[in-house]
Amino acid sequence: MDPDPVPSTKARAVFALGLVGLLTGAFVGGVIPATVALLLARQTARQQYEARGYLTGSAWVRRGRRLAWAGLVLALTTLVIASIAGLLHLASTPSGTDFAPGTD
Repeated sequence: MDPDPVPSTKARAVFALGLVGLLTGAFVGGVIPATVALLLARQTARQQYEARGYLTGSAWVRRGRRLAWAGLVLALTTLVIASIAGLLHLASTPSGTDFAPGTD
């Protein structure tokens, strides 16, 4: 007698963490939930494989993994843009001592 398929509770958690990672990714705060979502997605996929089809929710895991990667890309893009803006600001400021005209 086979058991009934059961929805995975971790699959919904992966999706929720991936969504939080995406929504806060532009503020660089999404790195932590996105990383946790990716780690939890690996565990969930392994458990679903070992359950041989009796643990459902693989679509939630896939969506959550995609959202988590998108959040990480947004955070990385934000860091690159902030670095470029900082370098441009640093390059536009004069360096060295600025003496008054007529000072030898």
